[in-house]
Amino acid sequence: MEAFRTQARLILASGSPRRRDFLAELGLVFEVAAADIDETPHSGETPIEFVARLAREKALAVDFPDAWVLAADTVVVVDGEILGKPGDEEEACGMLMRLSGRWHEVWTGFSLCCHETGEQCTKTVCTRVRFLTLTPELCRAYVRTGEPLDKAGAYGIQGKGCFLVPEISGSYTNVVGLPMAEVLETLLHHKVIALMDGL
Repeated sequence: MEAFRTQARLILASGSPRRRDFLAELGLVFEVAAADIDETPHSGETPIEFVARLAREKALAVDFPDAWVLAADTVVVVDGEILGKPGDEEEACGMLMRLSGRWHEVWTGFSLCCHETGEQCTKTVCTRVRFLTLTPELCRAYVRTGEPLDKAGAYGIQGKGCFLVPEISGSYTNVVGLPMAEVLETLLHHKVIALMDGL
């Protein structure tokens, strides 16, 4: 038996299979319509401002007037710098060695909006992540799996890269791409979803 029911049309403005899986696990009914926007950071923009702006812009870029649209953006941040997806294996190794043996931050901005009513809510969530101290050999072995090449920060905590992270402080689902506790609270608050009758 599911704990929640969807009571308004919900659009996930993301092509991420991980975000889709999180919502599906809760038994939510939703449609997927990935947003296509320019993701170039603005000059002087902090990582927090960047993820909040992108989430907002993605939510507004998907045109479903009668629906609630949920969008998100996640970045890896070290020394105040956003690490995007590596361009090749050498860049992936460089990113991983930079994270090696240190704490870094993962920021997600998510936005929920309804075009019809003009309602919009944007929040940011941070998780601190500690990396294993890597040898160059271990780094290269992981990079050879191919997993780092399509991941921000060059690792996937939910996949083969799980061994890289001995400790986190904050939301695990945030590191994967969607802070589910905060998202669920927001969906309930805006009455997009509700508890199943009898719960």
